Amino acid sequence: MSGRTNEVEEVTRTVVERGDLAHLALFLWASGASGLLAWSLRELASSNRRFNDFVQEIARLNRHFNDRA
Repeated sequence: MSGRTNEVEEVTRTVVERGDLAHLALFLWASGASGLLAWSLRELASSNRRFNDFVQEIARLNRHFNDRA
């Protein structure tokens, strides 16, 4: 992880030395937005799995109660 941190610091230092702060800000914004998108999609997939489990459990209960009647 330390190597990656050094790489990020080197890229940041290079951008700052060139005076290209707008591009650095845009890169950081895009990275943050992409990270949030990935997190949102992962949470959505997890939510869909939980909902599917819930629906399957309701169907199982319905079969159980219909068999008893």
